[in-house]
Amino acid sequence: MWNVVNQQISEVLHQPFVVTHKEQLRSCDNEMRFHISNGEHHYLVKVDLLSALERFEAESKARDLLIRDSDFLVADTITIGTTLEFSFIVIEMLPRSQAQENWSECALQLAKMHNRFEQQMFGLEEDSYVHQLIQPNQWHRKWETFFAEERIGWQLQLLKEKGVELVNIDDFVITIKSLLAHHTKPSLLHGHFWKGNIFFSDGKPCLDNPACYYGDREVDIAMSELFAPLPKEFYDTYNAQFALQPGYEIRKSVYQLYPLLLHANLYAGDYLNQAQKRVNEILK
Repeated sequence: MWNVVNQQISEVLHQPFVVTHKEQLRSCDNEMRFHISNGEHHYLVKVDLLSALERFEAESKARDLLIRDSDFLVADTITIGTTLEFSFIVIEMLPRSQAQENWSECALQLAKMHNRFEQQMFGLEEDSYVHQLIQPNQWHRKWETFFAEERIGWQLQLLKEKGVELVNIDDFVITIKSLLAHHTKPSLLHGHFWKGNIFFSDGKPCLDNPACYYGDREVDIAMSELFAPLPKEFYDTYNAQFALQPGYEIRKSVYQLYPLLLHANLYAGDYLNQAQKRVNEILK
C-alpha cells in the first residue's frame, strides 16, 4: 500500500516522495491512522476498507468548502486513492500547539463563517459523514423540515432498524418541526463542531473532521456545549459578535439530541439511555 501512497504524493508534489518515518496513531472506529514523513513534509494518512472511499471523498469536499468559505486553518487534502484491499486519504499535517489557544479568535472566525448567508436552502449538494455514518443532506426550503427529517427522523429510523424504538418516529418528527419553526437563514456549518475537532496552530484556530452542510448556526454552538463545553470566553465572544436568538435554550435541547442519537447508533451503550432521556425531556 505504501508504494501507492508514495507514488500518488510524488505526483501531487511533482517530485519524488518516499516515506522515511511512519508512526501509527490512535485509531478511530475501524479506521487506521498514520503520521508519515519524508523529513520535510508531514502528512496524516487515514486507511480503511474500500467501502470508505466515498466517505473520504466527502471529507475532502467538506475541507475544500471550509477552506473556501471560512478563515479557519483547515488541512488540505493531498490525495485520495485505493489499493486492492484498502482506500486511503492523505491530509496535510498542521503543527498543533496547546500553549497558544485563542478561543476568542475561534469564536470570531465561527461567527464570521456563520454570518455569510450565501445559500438560500438548507442542506448540501452531496451527503456528508460523521465517523462511519452517512449524514443525508437533501435540500429543503424549511429548516424545521430539514432537521426533523434528515437528522432526527433519519437517526431514529436507523435505530429502529436495529430493533431499538425510542419513540413513534412520525409523531416525534412533527413535534420537532413545531419546536424549530423559528426564523433562521442557512449558514455554513462545520457539522460536528466540538472540542475534539478544534485545535490551534501557532495561535490560529483550526478545524478538523468536517461534516459540512448549510443549516441553523445554533447547531454548531449546541454541539460544542454537549460533550466538552468550550471555555467561557468562546461563548462570550461569539454572542458579542453574533448574539443567539431568543428561545435558543429550547432549541439547544433538540439540536443536542442529534449527536446523542448518532452516538447511540454508532456505539449503543449509555448513549441509548441519554438519547431516550433527551427524547422524554423534549416530549414534556
